[in-house]
Amino acid sequence: MFAALALSFAVIFVAELGDKSQLMAMTFALRYRWWVVLTAILTATTLVHAASVFFGHFLGLSIPTELLSIVGGLSMLVFGLWTLRGDELDDDEASRAGRVGRSVFLAVMSAFLLAELGDKTMLATIALAADRDWLGVWIGSTIGMVAADALAIAVGRVLNRHLPERTIALGAAALFFVFAIWLVVDGLIGMSAVVVASTLAAATVIIAAGVWWIIATNRRRAAESTPTDELPIDRSASVR
Repeated sequence: MFAALALSFAVIFVAELGDKSQLMAMTFALRYRWWVVLTAILTATTLVHAASVFFGHFLGLSIPTELLSIVGGLSMLVFGLWTLRGDELDDDEASRAGRVGRSVFLAVMSAFLLAELGDKTMLATIALAADRDWLGVWIGSTIGMVAADALAIAVGRVLNRHLPERTIALGAAALFFVFAIWLVVDGLIGMSAVVVASTLAAATVIIAAGVWWIIATNRRRAAESTPTDELPIDRSASVR
């Protein structure tokens, strides 16, 4: 159990660095009491990761361990590319971070529940729970995410600015790639040539798609950050 807890903590903590959840946590904490925000994050994370562990644990009962290791490694490769791309708040998530109803706690909790559904931390938790102690994964992943968000809250409140996201993203992506190589190599030991070739082909497709995604995203962001040209002067208007 302790090994699953430690691994889950490390993976989810790394996955959360530079994630949109950190940006939301920082945004909320700059407006409301930090302990209310952190308690809401803990509640939301506990619920989301409980569902992730439940799904991953029972999924893992029907899949060979070697294939789980390969799938987990390919997942880590995706997470690494995702982290290199960087994360951002969309308009809907930004608006949820900017307004609160009657209860700050309920508002923050609901925002994080919606933000985490389908996020890479949820997918990573499912992958980890598939062939490891479910309780250790649940506790470790929950603590890892809350610790990363608490770090964002602390730095945001002290420095009143965002974390150096690019530097953190590069380090987190490197760790994900290390996890990916480790898990894939461990799963391919003793496997047939067909499985090895299929895994390498899948990894190639993932890398190619990820590089295209990163380039397309960077171009879009560059275009959005480029100031619009000044409106042309209507010279046909008469001058009085």
